[in-house]
Amino acid sequence: MSPLLLFSFIIVYFVILLVVAWFTSRNSNNDSFFIGNRNSNWMLVAFGMIGTSLSGVTFVSVPGAVANESFAYFQITIGYLIGYLLIAFVLLPVYYRLNLTSIYNYLSTRMGFTAYKTGASFFILSRTLGATARLYLVVNILQEAILSSFHVPFWLTTIVILAMILLYTYEGGVKTIVWTDTLQTTCMLAGLVICVGYILSHLHLGIGESLSAMKDRGYDKIWFTNPDSKLFFLKQIVAGAFITITMTGMDQEMMQKNISVKRLADSQKNVVTLGFILLVVIVLFLFLGGLLYLYGESVGGHFVLENGRKIFMIGDVKAGGDKLFPIIALQYMPHIVSVIFIIALISALFPSADGAITALTSSFCIDLFGLQRRNDWDDAQKKKFRQRIHLGFAAVFLLFVLIYKWVNSPSMINVILKVAAYTYGPLLGLFSFGMLTKRPVNDKLVPWVCLAAPIICFFIDLNQKRIFGSFEIGLELLVINGLLTFIGLLIISKKPALA
Repeated sequence: MSPLLLFSFIIVYFVILLVVAWFTSRNSNNDSFFIGNRNSNWMLVAFGMIGTSLSGVTFVSVPGAVANESFAYFQITIGYLIGYLLIAFVLLPVYYRLNLTSIYNYLSTRMGFTAYKTGASFFILSRTLGATARLYLVVNILQEAILSSFHVPFWLTTIVILAMILLYTYEGGVKTIVWTDTLQTTCMLAGLVICVGYILSHLHLGIGESLSAMKDRGYDKIWFTNPDSKLFFLKQIVAGAFITITMTGMDQEMMQKNISVKRLADSQKNVVTLGFILLVVIVLFLFLGGLLYLYGESVGGHFVLENGRKIFMIGDVKAGGDKLFPIIALQYMPHIVSVIFIIALISALFPSADGAITALTSSFCIDLFGLQRRNDWDDAQKKKFRQRIHLGFAAVFLLFVLIYKWVNSPSMINVILKVAAYTYGPLLGLFSFGMLTKRPVNDKLVPWVCLAAPIICFFIDLNQKRIFGSFEIGLELLVINGLLTFIGLLIISKKPALA
């Protein structure tokens, strides 16, 4: 399909986003930017957060991983649901009781100012690394599918996309994102359903027949029962629960949308609804992954072994993993499906990138700089500072996307989850210690504990064969990291004073 035609559809889509942003950002202020004036509709937030939770990485990495990991990702999704229930009924009541704008203010009230700054700093690091990895994946697909035909360099493509994101989030922030995420999630899910429907129709298969074909190829395995494997179901479920608790419940980007809802009960409905919807959507993505490999076989695709791992080839091109969906959708499907794929892909891109830049701006301004406490500045000065930080994070995103381009990992979802295990672990330890104990800590030593835990985890991960033999540590490294942080905080704490 003509890259120019694909590009024109992207422009039209973006113009629609700008129109939505213009209507929703009128009369916005700093409170609108940070927490949407605490007046967001819970149903819109729940629906829009599907796009934020999934992102472009889920859109291409989850289907692409089916050949080597079957439906193992479903095990993690069960853990996700457990995590959402804990967020709804354990974390959210605390955040609403304290009337927080930034969730890291909880650490200040519970442990001290240094702990508060440490938590916010780890969020900024975590979200920057994770969001830029997600952004890189989609930018790279757009670059290879469209922009390279115009001889546009990768760095310029990234700048243009970041500029597009800035244009519609610059004024309204969360107030705008709640609405744009709803539009983008609709487009993404519509694209997913249409692609599934087209492949079933093209292959003349029903759902039952397609599942039978996947079973014959070993794609449909869900439960992995070998305790030594990193795919062991208990490991995956526990890891999934803690990933959700940390990457959603202890993440300012995700929580600022939840606490923008006026009532706690509505915010809880949002989170629980999100958990069950995601369960269904992930199943659909896994089903799509199996269908894509079946479709790939119908156009001449086949597997070869490379270093003990199955590699899917179409002709001389490696078409498995993250490349599977883009290659098949753009080169082997009708033009209309190619357009739908591109629109769905950028719809998956924008919610994860726009929310991240907005949340990082909010956290830096509120948590690190203390913007709301600056009584010597009027609203205009605060807004100007916030906008400069917004631009600054866009520049940081550009830098990290270029670094990921240099690294060029074949499966970005594994990169993101590994990064999360190191950077979200201290947040898990901080919040857990605060909520499960009443012991005061030596506030000045908190940063050192939070730095030591991931360093120890790195050496454990590096030497796990020597330490554990055939037992593999996977995503549960996040739990180990949080536990080490918890133990460290326990060491630097003392018994609470008697009332």
